[in-house]
Amino acid sequence: MNGSDEKKFEQFLRQFRFRAPGPLSIQRETVLSETANRKASSPVRVVIADDHPIFRDGLRRLLEAEPDLNVIGEANDGAEAVRLARQLKPDVLLLDLAMPRHPGLEALRDLSRGSQSNPVRVILLTAAAEKHQIVEALQLGARGVVLKDSATQLLLKSIHTVMTGEYWVGRESVGNLVQYLRTQMQSSKEDARRRTFGLTPRELEILSAVVAGYSNKEIAKHFEISEDTVKHHLSNIFDKLGVSTRLEVALFAVNHSLPLETLA
Repeated sequence: MNGSDEKKFEQFLRQFRFRAPGPLSIQRETVLSETANRKASSPVRVVIADDHPIFRDGLRRLLEAEPDLNVIGEANDGAEAVRLARQLKPDVLLLDLAMPRHPGLEALRDLSRGSQSNPVRVILLTAAAEKHQIVEALQLGARGVVLKDSATQLLLKSIHTVMTGEYWVGRESVGNLVQYLRTQMQSSKEDARRRTFGLTPRELEILSAVVAGYSNKEIAKHFEISEDTVKHHLSNIFDKLGVSTRLEVALFAVNHSLPLETLA
């Protein structure tokens, strides 16, 4: 996460701790009571949103084979998913993350701006998701994130888990959302440090110029710094990456997929 994302995350935590009960802070006891009453009277009502008709059909068949689940609607993009969620008021919305025109995160943003009465529990379905996408989805009100290659039983378990007021991410339930998000934020920072091998933003700029074939004189002119400063940065880069020549540092950057910039 960058500084802006971290600031937004801390603001989110403050809202989570102190605001009145809502989609992210609803009391577990209340949800358990509501779920028990619903089970006694009717199955869990589900809407599926995915742009692949074959996947939607297969998922609907799997869910309707369960006596306590009832698919009441299908959407082929995020905009239609939002409309059905507001119109049908399902218990659970299974929402594909990567849809054309109106992706899952955009649909979540739309739902988060709507009325908080009888909120739908959103579970994102995705083939793959970056950590920052998972954190953003949970911040926007998603109750779960499930990989599409998961076993059917995991998807069913995720639905029942969110219906009890807990969260589901990947292959397990999450009881403490705040702690989970803190862990993810710290993990993202560590991943970022590993990806850059401790290089500073300026050192990454210098490295990008080296990979692009710029000489020290050209780098100095481009960034409006002295050649001695360029040499100082290169010395630090060589030490951090364990290389000794410009060719070695260029090969290292490419082989390790360092986040290089395109120089104008």
